[in-house]
Amino acid sequence: MPKILERLVSQLKAQGRGEQQAYAIATSQLQKHGVLNQHGELTPKGAKRQQMGNDGRAKDRAAKYSGGRHKPAEYKYSAKTNMATLRKK
Repeated sequence: MPKILERLVSQLKAQGRGEQQAYAIATSQLQKHGVLNQHGELTPKGAKRQQMGNDGRAKDRAAKYSGGRHKPAEYKYSAKTNMATLRKK
């Protein structure tokens, strides 16, 4: 099982979802976003996202939501919240 899928399943289970429901939701969402194919295998995009790691994905999401005003390197990752915040200048 890809690590990115394991990570999402564990996050969903921590929110109170059952194991089967967590797998179903995680698989569905990752397929919808092009990270997994219909056989549950990583796509090239999925392999790239998995290689980024938790901090890289969080920084990438934050940069995307900034509308291109900031680069991922300008963010600091918090493992506690799994979020990236803009660094102080």
